[in-house]
Amino acid sequence: MKTPTLSDLRLQATTRRTNGSKQILFTLVQKRPVGLTVSPSPSYTKCQIIEKLLEPWTERLLEVYFEKANICFPLLDKILFQHQYATAKERISPALLSSLYAHSLVYWRTDPQLASQRAPDGRFIWNLASEALHSDLFLSPGISVITAILLNIGGRPTTALIGNGVRLGSAVSLAYSLGLNHDPLSWDISQSEKMLRIHTWWALLVYDRWWSLAHGTPPHIQRAFYDVPQPQVEFRLNQGNSERDLGALSVFTALSGLTDVLDYYLQYLYQVKRDASIAASSLKLRLNRWVDSLEGDVRRVITRGTSLQLPGAANLRLAYLSVQLLTHRVEMENTRSRDNANDESLTNQYINARRTAEDIVLFVQELQEQHLGDFWLPVSAFTFPSTVSFLLRCALETETSPRELAKNNCVKLAWDLIAALRYHKDNSSWDLGDICLAQYGEVVEKLMVAVETNENDAAVLCYEDILLPDDLFINDIFGGA
Repeated sequence: MKTPTLSDLRLQATTRRTNGSKQILFTLVQKRPVGLTVSPSPSYTKCQIIEKLLEPWTERLLEVYFEKANICFPLLDKILFQHQYATAKERISPALLSSLYAHSLVYWRTDPQLASQRAPDGRFIWNLASEALHSDLFLSPGISVITAILLNIGGRPTTALIGNGVRLGSAVSLAYSLGLNHDPLSWDISQSEKMLRIHTWWALLVYDRWWSLAHGTPPHIQRAFYDVPQPQVEFRLNQGNSERDLGALSVFTALSGLTDVLDYYLQYLYQVKRDASIAASSLKLRLNRWVDSLEGDVRRVITRGTSLQLPGAANLRLAYLSVQLLTHRVEMENTRSRDNANDESLTNQYINARRTAEDIVLFVQELQEQHLGDFWLPVSAFTFPSTVSFLLRCALETETSPRELAKNNCVKLAWDLIAALRYHKDNSSWDLGDICLAQYGEVVEKLMVAVETNENDAAVLCYEDILLPDDLFINDIFGGA
């Protein structure tokens, strides 16, 4: 309602004095309480609650997001967002803002300003953010909602596997509806909007394909259905020119390239009628060509495991090792399926796969505090249970005695990985090991203990423990959900 001016009030008073028998002075007032908007949307209400819980640290939390997450995985134009936040905050999607606050909470402990403050209830804030997202997805779907979904499914710790899968499918469907799968470079739109569309699409691709690998389900997006170019250094969503900004951008472009390579693996793995023309050797060749295309510090991240000080480099290194382990497992499967399989060839592939698994173990053991507090894709967490599962399978296939099983190098490697993940969780609150610890922590401990029973009973115990039922796995991780 328009606020009345002094002349308006005088006009009202004059009218009443001339037309009425009594002199009555009326003053216009606003009926609605100050600060209460007209029919606020459910998402707006949820966002307001989140901001009240986070005050006075909302702006600092957004700064941390751009310093830690957006620089490694660009979803937002920092300058445009901060300008709109300062001048027209009400025009920002409440679902996007809520997901942004919730997504940034994982960095609360590592930020010097926030670490000394009492951390808010992250689970409660995540629930509010998810409710705001569902409301906007129904009432006002748009690119901002896709970004909110990406922030939501990229949140840590992971607590809603099925819900995240549903949200990812919704984001893909909405992206197709908005034409994000088309190359916008030749369109008559602003450069910032072009970059936003490219980065949003590729962020969606990254989550879709790594989610597919982690959960064993086919990806939603097929290569033939889009022509959006891969992010390159010249395709900048943010215009930072510092050494840190450029290093993070090179890591993101490398991750996009690795994601493109991963798509060929997924096509090979999930085809119901496998195409004989796709050989396992061609997959390895694509991975090697991707490595050869890298330059500078990013190449050292992959080939030597160094230069991990680059923002997002540790996550990229783990992603590469997971694809490398997948390559070895595909080769082993192909060799074992042949009628004329060579035992020496299969043994050599086992050794190569075990060395890659050992690289993953050593990588986790050597992570420092700065790496643990860096950006990580939450789907990277599934690399660890996959690695332990492979190591235990190798041990069970090569040993017949329970005592020898406990001494097996593969079991020892699995134990080293469990111990490293537990150490990082206890000392740095690192959550990426939670799934592996819940699924395999107790199992590996039992295998490492000398069992004073007969050989048959011990063997049965090992197999039953390793093949955990799904309900036990879910209860261990999400018992408090």
